[in-house]
Amino acid sequence: MQTEARVRVVEGGGSPHKLVAHHQRSAQHHQSQIGAVSQLIAGGVAGAVSKTCTAPLARLTILFQVQGMHSDASTLKKASIWREASRIVSEEGFRAFWKGNLVTIVHRLPYSSISFYSFERYKNMLQLMSGVEAHETSFGADVFVRLAGGGLAGITAASATYPLDLVRTRLSAQTNVNYYRGIWHALRTISKEEGILGLYKGLGACLLGVGPNLAISFSVYDTARSYWQLQRPDDSTVIVSLACGSLSGIASSTVSFPLDLVRRRMQLEGAGGRAPVYRKGVFGTFGHILRAEGIRGLYRGILPEYYKVVPSIGIVFMTYEKLKQVLSGIDAC
Repeated sequence: MQTEARVRVVEGGGSPHKLVAHHQRSAQHHQSQIGAVSQLIAGGVAGAVSKTCTAPLARLTILFQVQGMHSDASTLKKASIWREASRIVSEEGFRAFWKGNLVTIVHRLPYSSISFYSFERYKNMLQLMSGVEAHETSFGADVFVRLAGGGLAGITAASATYPLDLVRTRLSAQTNVNYYRGIWHALRTISKEEGILGLYKGLGACLLGVGPNLAISFSVYDTARSYWQLQRPDDSTVIVSLACGSLSGIASSTVSFPLDLVRRRMQLEGAGGRAPVYRKGVFGTFGHILRAEGIRGLYRGILPEYYKVVPSIGIVFMTYEKLKQVLSGIDAC
């Protein structure tokens, strides 16, 4: 979700004063170079490539996030990135860093497609409702439309593909014993043991985090990029976008990480036949973690998440832009 949001910002982010008009003209011209289907393909493939390259860090993040569910205090104090990575290699093998990556790719492709498609539809709808025309250059109205459109697109995509996100978490969280043998086995087992609603555990925390996450991503990226371009207009747009995108990723991850951790914990409720740990919904789970583990417990796994943000943004940006160039050439032919 975060990554795709930033890709959209890279492609269509606005800037104050004269930069807004210039960027909108550039974006409209660029959009004419590539069809909607090609754009969706580029976004989906870029997301899948990025997730595959950063899968080891993503799995470490998930393992740290869920440690407090069934671990005692002494175990938590000994946790470190190097110790956990060494354990994975020695007990599960190097390939285990990519455990659950297939379902991540299966999830990422439709998620990206739905995000891009619904973002454009929501943006056009909001422009009509607010009376803002596509060619107008009102900075405040443009930011509002993009923030609201991005938030609604994120909610739509997250709701439609959430069961795959839950399965990915459960597959990634497995260590020595593989209770779930694959995507379809996990979907069938969860539906049978926990009911259809079991596939949507933690959805509330996910939806609560989508809006703020995208809002922070959009505003931090847009503000930093606009200021940079005003101060150093001759700098490479690639460097500017990567640096500002990384900054927005760190900011949004910091703010939304507690909700993401709550979502992961709720996704693992009842997994593998274990007794439920949290029984009072999103806010009850939040309070339980806060009481049992303190503020630090809500940020368990934030370090590998930070390490993941910068390469993830860079890979998505470069893959997305390169694929758009290739696909635009195919469309032209």
